[in-house]
Amino acid sequence: MGRREQYRAELRALPNADWAPYLREHSGLPGPRGNLELAWAVAEEAGPERLDRLLATGEEYLVLCGTIGLGRLLAEGVEGAGERLRSYARDARWRVREGVAMGLQRLGDADLPRLLGLVTTWAGDPDPLVQRAAVAGICEPRLLKRPDAAARAIGICERVTRELAARPPRERKVDAVRTLRQALGYCWSVAVAADPGAGLPRFQALAAYDDPDVAWIARENARKARLARLL
Repeated sequence: MGRREQYRAELRALPNADWAPYLREHSGLPGPRGNLELAWAVAEEAGPERLDRLLATGEEYLVLCGTIGLGRLLAEGVEGAGERLRSYARDARWRVREGVAMGLQRLGDADLPRLLGLVTTWAGDPDPLVQRAAVAGICEPRLLKRPDAAARAIGICERVTRELAARPPRERKVDAVRTLRQALGYCWSVAVAADPGAGLPRFQALAAYDDPDVAWIARENARKARLARLL
């Protein structure tokens, strides 16, 4: 039994009142790394009401678990799950934002075409943190094995980078925009590695931009081993 399955079994054996204390004890926080295996287990085992309670605590790790769970509810067709997940994409806490990306990936594991449509919509949101969620959500290697998924990831990276380059200089210093730039600094490499024939020319076209942020994005991706070996 893997660690995630062990956590699932332990969670099923717990009474409702003991879930939150158990998660706090095993969260890995405070510390550099939260317990993502446990968070994924929670996302699979918690029903809608329990996820609501976790999200309502406002505690970073419990909300992380809840946002991944929202991705499962979204895959199951629960009404409103997508808008709730989008609202957490704007959260100031990076772990919660990562939970949103993982929630999107949970949707993609169950229904990839639906994820592709959703991230395309989110990429058009003017909020840079929602755009960041779209980019980080789709740029996951296990989701990009199909050519249509890789093409969508490349297109979203291209679109969001173009819109970043169009932002006025005063916006570039805002934390949310810098967070988006950081995601683009690695997501391009994931998307291009999934389909180099289609992705490399579009990545190399970034050199035509006379823009310091786009130059930084290109440079950071070129340093990633998955892309460096293709250049």
